[in-house]
Amino acid sequence: MKYIVMGLGNFGKSLAIRLTELGHEVIGVDNRMTKVEQLKEKITHTVCMDSTDIDAVSALPLKDAHAVIVAIGEDEGASLLTTALLKQLPVKRIIGRIVSDLQRTVLEAMNIDEYIMPEEESADRLAMRLDNIDIVDSFKISDRYSIIETKVPPKYVGLTLKDANLTNKYKVIVLTTIKTTDQRENGRSKVNKEATGIAHSDTVLAEGDILVLFGEQKDITQLIQKGE
Repeated sequence: MKYIVMGLGNFGKSLAIRLTELGHEVIGVDNRMTKVEQLKEKITHTVCMDSTDIDAVSALPLKDAHAVIVAIGEDEGASLLTTALLKQLPVKRIIGRIVSDLQRTVLEAMNIDEYIMPEEESADRLAMRLDNIDIVDSFKISDRYSIIETKVPPKYVGLTLKDANLTNKYKVIVLTTIKTTDQRENGRSKVNKEATGIAHSDTVLAEGDILVLFGEQKDITQLIQKGE
């Protein structure tokens, strides 16, 4: 996949490097040449430009990008202007960064429903979500093991955990399942998540549920791919 990361501060830099390590094509954009020079050997492409300049941004391969992530954090004005500019261009998916409640309000007014708060979501967790659309969230325990939330694969819908036999097949442990419901709050749709308690052999895997898995990333990825 191809991603464009706007802003190569600490968060943007970590995200761009991690996505590159996961095998994706990444274009990193920043208006500071020092940041661009630091990363030119670590990510696929780097570009020094003003992300609030519509002519400059229009020259980027926006139509080919699976997502553009606005990772600018220090300058809220530049972040909002960049996001507003992207809304006018052919971008499939915009992920905004918010550092204040006011910024969140403005992004929501622009109909940007997908945003990240770096103090709550690490660059590595976002990279994992971008790497696999079926991964809802992830938390790295060590270099080998992670806890990952993923949608119940279609192959296992309606089965109990005993029948699905995921631990023996894929070397992963199902910690719990999460029920999701849509709620309206202040005129906007919000997803409510509620864990069902510790998973047991009789737990039924329902369509729309989220599995909370513990194991190695490669094993969890294999479960997701083979469960489609």
